[in-house]
Amino acid sequence: MTERKPPGVTFESWVDRQIREATERGAFDDLPGAGKPLANENQPYHEMWWIREKMEREGLSYLPPSLVLRAELRDALDTARLAPTEPLLRSRLAEANARIEAALRRPIEGPPLGLAPVDVESVVAEWRSSHS
Repeated sequence: MTERKPPGVTFESWVDRQIREATERGAFDDLPGAGKPLANENQPYHEMWWIREKMEREGLSYLPPSLVLRAELRDALDTARLAPTEPLLRSRLAEANARIEAALRRPIEGPPLGLAPVDVESVVAEWRSSHS
């Protein structure tokens, strides 16, 4: 724990003395990132930068769970449409529909999901016409 600034000592000299003593003890030797450029140096300043970095390190999302799920499901549906075979397309659509139905049965935090289960037969018909 750091000591309190003694009365009558200027703040700057007190801080400078603490830094000098820590340097002499070797407290700053072998710090992670030593000699490397600062991360996000070229990005504009954001007052919540430290929260963003912490969330990135922890693998957390910036979005409510319903919006994350919405994005994941749209990506899954786009990926399903690129399937090379019809059985694979059908299985991917079935997986996406199962996730949509689960989210509709037990709503999750955030704004409404805004998705309904996909009509598999119409997507398969579109897939067939684009692959013929």
